[in-house]
Amino acid sequence: MSASRRAFLKLLGKASAAGVALSGAGLFFHNRDPRGGRQEILLLPDYRQELDPPEVPMSVVHHEDAARAVDIAVEALGGIDQFVRPGDRVLIKPNVGFDRPPSFGATTSPEVVAAMVRLCRKAGAKEVWVTDNPINNASRCFAITGIGKATEEAGGTVILPQHVNSGLISLRGKVLSTWVGLAGILAKADRLIGLPTVKDHNLAGITVTMKNWYGFLGEGRNSFHQRLPEVIADLGAAFNASLVVVDGSRSLLRNGPTGGSLSDVTATKTIAAGLDQVALDAWAAELMGRLPQHIPSITEAQVRGIGTSDWRSLEPVVVEKS
Repeated sequence: MSASRRAFLKLLGKASAAGVALSGAGLFFHNRDPRGGRQEILLLPDYRQELDPPEVPMSVVHHEDAARAVDIAVEALGGIDQFVRPGDRVLIKPNVGFDRPPSFGATTSPEVVAAMVRLCRKAGAKEVWVTDNPINNASRCFAITGIGKATEEAGGTVILPQHVNSGLISLRGKVLSTWVGLAGILAKADRLIGLPTVKDHNLAGITVTMKNWYGFLGEGRNSFHQRLPEVIADLGAAFNASLVVVDGSRSLLRNGPTGGSLSDVTATKTIAAGLDQVALDAWAAELMGRLPQHIPSITEAQVRGIGTSDWRSLEPVVVEKS
């Protein structure tokens, strides 16, 4: 038995012992556990359900104030009420993968997270949760990145992975069929908002919108590194977010995904928002000075029909500093 398979079965045992809450938008179904009994598997919901598609599919805002740019970008799509309804439980997924200060560009800017939490509260959200399953210690990551403090001050709640019931998630992908992840919080959420940052990745080329969902996966996910383009496309297909806002306020152009030097980071002073994850990744690639067709995950996702790499064809609203 491979090491990754042993790790998977070990975590599955923990998930089965802990159980998963059955309330919320997610649907659990049962599958026969070869060890006896049944195991619960989360079928990810479409977090856009009951929402009308925005008339404007994408927005790009150039502004020195990242928080203000988030407000403008969401307003250009029709406003936060287009994506969050009163009483909704909103789950926000930034990139909190590493215990580095925000200036190193390895994680989402705390100002961007705070702005989105405030918008959700303004829309009347019942709960606003911010979570990630970082590479480094989760508590340390949320502290050093400033995202923990920013979330709480804006009226949100940080959900650490150790406080969430793990369970099997049905991803229905080419590589990612079923995997252990943060099933409990995904099941409880009515809306899902992605808040990736723009950065380089030594294996994938870039890590932005679709790759950001990787943080919902549990132990053993490093075993997918040999098939990253397909895995990233699987994630893009599986997670139907209510909204994605891409933090391009500063971009990690080299030595990603961890970074290591301030010289690797450029102030790109731009925020993009929309629903087409492939288009947003293609836009981010160009922001970094790269060609989308040279990013394997973008090509893979477009071939599957997940979205378009021709983001300009969406005729995005472009707003300069106001």
